[in-house]
Amino acid sequence: MTIEVAPDWWKTLFDDVYLLTDARSVCDDELSAREVDLICDLLPLDRDHLILDLCGGQGRHSLELASRGYTGCTVLDYSQFLIDRGKDIAKERECPVRFLQGDARDTGLPDSTFDHILIMGNSLGYLPEAKDDRKIIREAHRLLKPGGILLVDVADGGKVKEDISPIAWHETDGTVVVCRERVLNGNAVKARELVMCKEKGLLRDQAYRIRLFESADLAGLMEKTGFCEIEVRKDFSPHDRRGDFGFMNRRMLAVGVKSTFD
Repeated sequence: MTIEVAPDWWKTLFDDVYLLTDARSVCDDELSAREVDLICDLLPLDRDHLILDLCGGQGRHSLELASRGYTGCTVLDYSQFLIDRGKDIAKERECPVRFLQGDARDTGLPDSTFDHILIMGNSLGYLPEAKDDRKIIREAHRLLKPGGILLVDVADGGKVKEDISPIAWHETDGTVVVCRERVLNGNAVKARELVMCKEKGLLRDQAYRIRLFESADLAGLMEKTGFCEIEVRKDFSPHDRRGDFGFMNRRMLAVGVKSTFD
């Protein structure tokens, strides 16, 4: 099976259809709350800390943090659709979260601004080349205050390779069916996603490619970019039921500190 992937697929995938196909992972408030529980366990958060939710989509983690009293959250994502959706949710919930559209490789934000930076939900490995991941981590390093902490959450590449299913499908709300073909290609997975509505027909036929990380890869990436005191936690599965959740289960999280001497 051959799957051809456009290098800029990530510029168009994250829209209203994405919120249908991945609703089980990115539109579940209880699951987001469990993930934020872990964030609070791993990071020494204070109420006045400034937190950047980088590649944060519609800001589900920042909205949950804001509901717990952490009022210094900023969400930055490339998708204008998700940023606008997050703004609407924040307004509805009266949550003080700032939303910005931008590129994680070059945000344009000032140096040494944030106490903590989150890269949640498997948001590394989308861009065409590995050097793009380094640019994102380097940008996070630049934006952190000395002593600030970066938290990166990605799929556990080793587990993905062990458990990958070449074909997977699920229904979203009884009207939409999501079918995925997957091919393991070295340290990456290529996938073709077909999204079909029982009433409207085909909603999407798009391919994408995601690089996989194992713990040593992720720790090495952060170390080479200037982080220290790096720790990796594996075997995090936010879903509390069985099923094929793609890259959104069997995850690992790495934390690293920006040296106070930088």
